[in-house]
Amino acid sequence: MGENNVINMKSFWYADWSFPIFVALLSSGVFAGTHMYYVYKIGVFSDVAIVAMLEVGMQGGSYGVAAAFGASFLFARILEGSLVGILDIGGAILTGVGIGVPALFLAAGITAPLENFGLALFTGAILGLVIGYIIIVIRKLTVGQSNSTFGADVMMGAGNASGRFLGPLIIISAASASIPIGVGAVVGAAIFYAGKKPIVGGAILGAMLLGAFFPIPLD
Repeated sequence: MGENNVINMKSFWYADWSFPIFVALLSSGVFAGTHMYYVYKIGVFSDVAIVAMLEVGMQGGSYGVAAAFGASFLFARILEGSLVGILDIGGAILTGVGIGVPALFLAAGITAPLENFGLALFTGAILGLVIGYIIIVIRKLTVGQSNSTFGADVMMGAGNASGRFLGPLIIISAASASIPIGVGAVVGAAIFYAGKKPIVGGAILGAMLLGAFFPIPLD
């Protein structure tokens, strides 16, 4: 019985080296989904409110909010996964790889990974491999050396908590774009706040709604 357990722990499904492969496959598909949305406006894997951040950037050219939100989620989830041993796919892959990293690319003027399907698959796979190996290395250097989980109790939900402070930033960003868009963000945030919902979604939806009726003129 003991010998079988040793064999199982060294098999593909239990080995540390297989974890980055699973993350790479997930990240490849999610990044390709964002490519589909960038080109065809359908196929992205994420919440509507988070996708709206990327859409605002695609329409106005400012990807700061989507990049900051997605990258912060990815960073928090990598640390959380290293300490807890569970990778939050929603925060790390769907939000981080699916929204944050593409927003960073677009903000830097790098559009090829989002315009080409094959390159999107490859880019997502590379990102997944990097994320997987970072988690494995951090885990071996910290939790793997003892029975302590260190800051796991602090990291749990850190990404969700940080998201609460993005509402005012989105409102300020919308107001700086134009007065109607700013008004829409304020009204949308107020409605969501009254309904005891996260104001981030209301601010984005309100800004997009009035932005559709009062678009920003492009020179």
